[in-house]
Amino acid sequence: MAIPESQLVTWSHQGSIIQSSSTYATIKNALEATGSSYTDKNYKIFLQGSYCNDTNIYSESDVDVVIRLDSTFYKDLESLPEDQKNLFNASHTDASYSWRQFKDAVFVQLTAKFGSSAKLGAKAIKIDASGSRRSADVIVAAQYRRYYKFLSHNNQSYDEGICFLNSASTLIANYPYQHSQNCTKKHQATGSWFKPMVRIMKNMRSKLVNDGIIDSGLASSYYIEGLLYNVPNEMYGGSYDNSFVNSINWIYKEDRSKFVTANEQYYLLRENSPVCWDPSKSDAFLNALKDLWNKW
Repeated sequence: MAIPESQLVTWSHQGSIIQSSSTYATIKNALEATGSSYTDKNYKIFLQGSYCNDTNIYSESDVDVVIRLDSTFYKDLESLPEDQKNLFNASHTDASYSWRQFKDAVFVQLTAKFGSSAKLGAKAIKIDASGSRRSADVIVAAQYRRYYKFLSHNNQSYDEGICFLNSASTLIANYPYQHSQNCTKKHQATGSWFKPMVRIMKNMRSKLVNDGIIDSGLASSYYIEGLLYNVPNEMYGGSYDNSFVNSINWIYKEDRSKFVTANEQYYLLRENSPVCWDPSKSDAFLNALKDLWNKW
């Protein structure tokens, strides 16, 4: 028996916006407050994740905030021919202010504002919820550039993202701006069905977690958005029932190894990668979704 359309409609609704907006403003004000040791550095603060992409659901609490150092950047030169790599290296010097120094300074700033509520995590500085303020993950990052051409400072081409080191000192590079822009374009191209379908699938995940069917870390919101991003636009529409069935049937019959992330910078499914979804976890999630649908 399929999940009723009425339940899918409920699951399609967006979660709290006012609290997340207020939380972001509080975190941003704390990061920009006078007296920080990085006040003279070039940096940007912005949202990423579900609240940024309008795919948040009621059961979600964390607000994802990025503070990105732009005075320093990390790079990927693998796509450049050797002569252009040499030109790049001859045109740049090592930065005097490191990402590690920046992260330490940001942690000092957040601790001064939030005290013991600010804690270092594997990837982010976690800030506990308090009162109407939601919990937040502050990702301290540096600018990241994936180069495709470098002939001079006035003649270069690269994709701009963020990067940081996790607790195992593994460099993780991602592209939240491209992810957000592409999700918005997908939403528009599907007649505004894409983002509600993401929210439905995330609510299905929450039910599966709450029922003890799957682990909470099996399918992140980022990977769910990436999964549905690959579904052709014509699979969406008519009803949430039709959109879900058409999407899942298409996903099952396709070669999922060719799927890409929503930012279109990586393959979605790969083993042993910090930026890709493990195929075994993806398979387990899809099978759980199918069982939930068929056994409702």
